[in-house]
Amino acid sequence: MVLGEDFVAPDSVEEEVRARRARRGMTSLRSSPLTRKIITFNLIALNILVAGILYLNSSRDGLAQQRANGLRGEAELVADVFEAQLPSSAPVNLVTGDGIDVQETLAGLDILKGAEVFVFDAGGNLAGHVVGKQARTDDRAVEHPTLITDALSKVWGWVSAPFISRNPPPRQSLENTVRAQVPLVLTAGTQVSSGEVAGGTVFSVATPIEHDGRAIGMVALVSPTGEIDKLVMAERERVLQMFIIATLVSIGLSLILASTIAHPLADLAAAAEIGGARNRGKHGQGRIRIPDLTARPDEIGRLSGALRGMVGALYNRIDSNEQFAADVAHEIKNPLASLRSAVGTMRVAKREDQREKLLDVIEHDVRRLDRLVSDISNASRLDSELVKEEEEAFDLLTMLRNLGQYLGEEARGKGIDFITDFPKEAIVISGLEARLAQVFVNLISNATSFCEDGDAIRIWARRRENRVLVVVEDTGPGIPDQALTKIFQRFYSHRDAKDFGNNSGLGLAISKQIVEAHGGVIWAENIRPTDADITSDPLGARFVVGLPV
Repeated sequence: MVLGEDFVAPDSVEEEVRARRARRGMTSLRSSPLTRKIITFNLIALNILVAGILYLNSSRDGLAQQRANGLRGEAELVADVFEAQLPSSAPVNLVTGDGIDVQETLAGLDILKGAEVFVFDAGGNLAGHVVGKQARTDDRAVEHPTLITDALSKVWGWVSAPFISRNPPPRQSLENTVRAQVPLVLTAGTQVSSGEVAGGTVFSVATPIEHDGRAIGMVALVSPTGEIDKLVMAERERVLQMFIIATLVSIGLSLILASTIAHPLADLAAAAEIGGARNRGKHGQGRIRIPDLTARPDEIGRLSGALRGMVGALYNRIDSNEQFAADVAHEIKNPLASLRSAVGTMRVAKREDQREKLLDVIEHDVRRLDRLVSDISNASRLDSELVKEEEEAFDLLTMLRNLGQYLGEEARGKGIDFITDFPKEAIVISGLEARLAQVFVNLISNATSFCEDGDAIRIWARRRENRVLVVVEDTGPGIPDQALTKIFQRFYSHRDAKDFGNNSGLGLAISKQIVEAHGGVIWAENIRPTDADITSDPLGARFVVGLPV
């Protein structure tokens, strides 16, 4: 026989799962959608966070305000220098230098490198201009490499190029921009403004020069071109560097997280797929082996335990069905063999009385087969019916009283005392009332069938904390010790020869199945005298049913 490609030997299931895990090792991103989703969602959240930081970042505003305050103080200081050098009474002309040499005064000032100072008279004429050469002392003003920011700026330039006008309007010169502030400064005092020039953003502070109580000119201090932009780019560069580091860390942590989630799930799926492939190929006798991950204190551990429990229950059901089928075949063979023998004998029987006996045997065996098939049909449907039917709350004692009233008449008709002992308070349980009634009918009917005239049957119930006990006792012959462990097995029956064939042996097995489906227990024991020898003859039999409340 040639085995298909899906065949996996029973002993190699774990090896196949490990082999699949090893193959997933280097290609987990490509083969694991769950891993890709974990990484993607983590990166989306990180990108939204960084985009919000860059968009809402207040560093530019803070730097601009800080720089404007510094420029204001410097501009007022320069104006104070000029006012201190002006004569007290002589008329002053800043442009011609009457009363003060503006350019010489400006040359003596320490102006920050890149900054510019403009001096205008009251008519807006330029009286002096100087560009600062003083080296920077503020560490933040030192230029930092901005590779990431520059690269992103270039990309944005390429993307936005089609939407930008190729002929932008010409920008006004810095001198004319500052000159336009002269009338406002002379009347309203110091003014702070910002604007865009060819090199970037500049901040300017214009303050009046006063002489004898009136403004005779204006000093304008302009920040280095693009200084604020460079500082902001440096701040953004640091944010982007941290973003790259955070992205790498996020990807690494996502991979670790995915390995603790995706790989165990993949192992569980692989074990099921291997079993499914075996079943489709109809090869091998091994069972599906779900990896045991129950040691994990999370949902995957619960899932592994649930799958192992489901698979175990499935195989138990399969084993039970196989055993049931074997038992059914064995039980049906007995009456069939008897029928075959009776039919064969009837062909050669000569006497009429012999034929009558054989017909009685055939009729008995037919009734036995009919009863057996009916009980087998009921037992085979029991599992599915217990799952489909809806549980409801009901009073257990009311049900037992009704059964006792009906079955008690039958027992009393045979001369058997029928005694009930139930508490007055109701005992409400949740379950299938009709199925539980079937259990107690079986137990009471069995007790009635084993008792004779003069015997007694007693049914009593008691509640114990979270459970209720229902006991059916009789004073019949009891149960042989060797049968105590067998009476709940299918088709087992221990009766006199006169009752042979009148019972299928499924009643107690069905009763046990119903009780256990309700989360309860059932057992049988013999009633013996207190402090007597356990080897003495029993005084009767006792069946105990325990159900949760």
